[in-house]
Amino acid sequence: MMRSEPRALQLNEHGQLKHFLTLDGLDNTILTEILDRADSFLSMGEQSVKKVPLLRGKTVVNLFFENSTRTRTTFELAAKRLSADVINLNIETSATSKGESLLDTLKNLEAMQSDMFIVRHSDSGAAHFIAEHCTPNVAIINAGDGRHAHPTQAMLDMLTIRRHKGSFDGLKVAIVGDILHSRVARSQLQALTTLGVSDVRLVGPKTLVPSFFAEMGATICHDLEAGLNDVDVIVMLRLQKERMKGALLPSESEFYRLYGLTEETLAWAKPDAIVMHPGPINRGVEISSEVADGKQSVILDQVTNGIAVRMAVLSMAMSGQLQSEDGSATGDEK
Repeated sequence: MMRSEPRALQLNEHGQLKHFLTLDGLDNTILTEILDRADSFLSMGEQSVKKVPLLRGKTVVNLFFENSTRTRTTFELAAKRLSADVINLNIETSATSKGESLLDTLKNLEAMQSDMFIVRHSDSGAAHFIAEHCTPNVAIINAGDGRHAHPTQAMLDMLTIRRHKGSFDGLKVAIVGDILHSRVARSQLQALTTLGVSDVRLVGPKTLVPSFFAEMGATICHDLEAGLNDVDVIVMLRLQKERMKGALLPSESEFYRLYGLTEETLAWAKPDAIVMHPGPINRGVEISSEVADGKQSVILDQVTNGIAVRMAVLSMAMSGQLQSEDGSATGDEK
């Protein structure tokens, strides 16, 4: 049986992660390894010296063609805690805005002996394209591409769920809001089903939760009460207004009335249900302040867990690159 292209591109000949582009094609073993390694990094935040030497001597480039202060900052912190040298490339003032092609920019960065590119781009498939065209010994990490994928966000969400619920067995999870435009929702759904969650509900209006998502293993709900009934985990999504074309919503206030998470609608879930949001939060649009700041909210835990998950992914991808037959040198030889 042939492996899917994303899996073949992301794993080396030993089955180790060398790029992290999507959760598509990755199995339970790889995802659990990421979570276990992230767990081991979490205690570092409480130490006086928050560094380990796993990426010492390596150069990591934050290549963000789309703004995201939170994601870029957590990737930068993750790389620095692994002792890497970090370059934040300002795309707006880089040569790409002066007519130089993306590939030209990449080749120049490669010539500077960069070891890893963390890529965020508004075009779906951009990280995959870069992984195909880069020199083989540069690891590519997808920090979000168009509507396609946001794998590290999904994995930090999985870590948050596992730490609060213990395991994924028997969980009921509702993902609520703008599913259509959300790369986070796609990656979350892939992660949850791979980790064994059989009851995943995608909740929202028909214009934002098309029926074809059922083919990915989810239950489609257009009624909030039905979607939240007896669930263990609620993930609220930000309305992706910048990605919408046409009038997909009558108004934000109408969306909040029908699909907003409030103390009243939260009561439909289990009493110990946790509330998550990938951020940034639109208070009074997707979620009330009382719920976002309430005792069932684990939104700030997601941020903390994000650093540990990104440390895990960066360290695993670098190790996978060094173990690959395509990698020409070990860390001591380079």
